[in-house]
Amino acid sequence: MSLSDKINNKAEDLGGKAKEAAGNVTGDDDLKAEGKGDQLAAGLKDAANDVKEAVGDAVDKVKKKFGN
Repeated sequence: MSLSDKINNKAEDLGGKAKEAAGNVTGDDDLKAEGKGDQLAAGLKDAANDVKEAVGDAVDKVKKKFGN
């Protein structure tokens, strides 16, 4: 995951937290839910990247073990 992807995910997460907080303050359940959805999307992107990196690391270890 590139640095810009990480920054965009963090921005999406923070934006979601802001929407959720605004929804709480104003009593706007739709805005609150949208904020939670944004946070969930950012979290899923981060989790997918973690899996991708772990698989890549495992592949690298196997390659080194077999001298490729």
